Amino acid sequence: MQKMVVTQTECPARRVPSGIPAIIPEGQFITINQALGGNYTVTWQGNMLRIDGLDAAAIGQEPEVLRFTKTESDDVSEDQVWQALDSIYDPEIPISLVSLGLIYSVDIDHSTNIVSVKMTLTAPGCGMGPVLVSDVKYRVGKAPNVSDVDVELVFDPPWSREMMSEEAQLEAGLFF
Repeated sequence: MQKMVVTQTECPARRVPSGIPAIIPEGQFITINQALGGNYTVTWQGNMLRIDGLDAAAIGQEPEVLRFTKTESDDVSEDQVWQALDSIYDPEIPISLVSLGLIYSVDIDHSTNIVSVKMTLTAPGCGMGPVLVSDVKYRVGKAPNVSDVDVELVFDPPWSREMMSEEAQLEAGLFF
């Protein structure tokens, strides 16, 4: 699926595979190479970039909307953080990071509203690791009252398919 579009507004993006933030100015021609898991992989000026589905209107596509459950507190809600995490999909297979078992822990410092996430990858050498870390920072940062997000990649314990939810295993064709 290659489709050329023009950016409607300034568009936040992240470089692939480094995950470094970038801004695509309004009025730029970009090529959408892939739309998977709610995100878009595009090419602009010879660079491969990932645009979050939340920002899809900037490229003339239907934006994804994150709707968080309401809370009565100004504190960061762990449920809302997990809700944001469950909206992030692996770039190669459309299964959420939570369902894949890639999120090991969430810790919230309520005095600073900083969220710390420990996560892993399906393989230590995964080239999309920096992009996934960037996705987690971006989406969790959208949860109400979050001031900052710290993501630590850990590889102990090593990920295995048994960490996936049964639904994810069925979807991936791994449940026997």
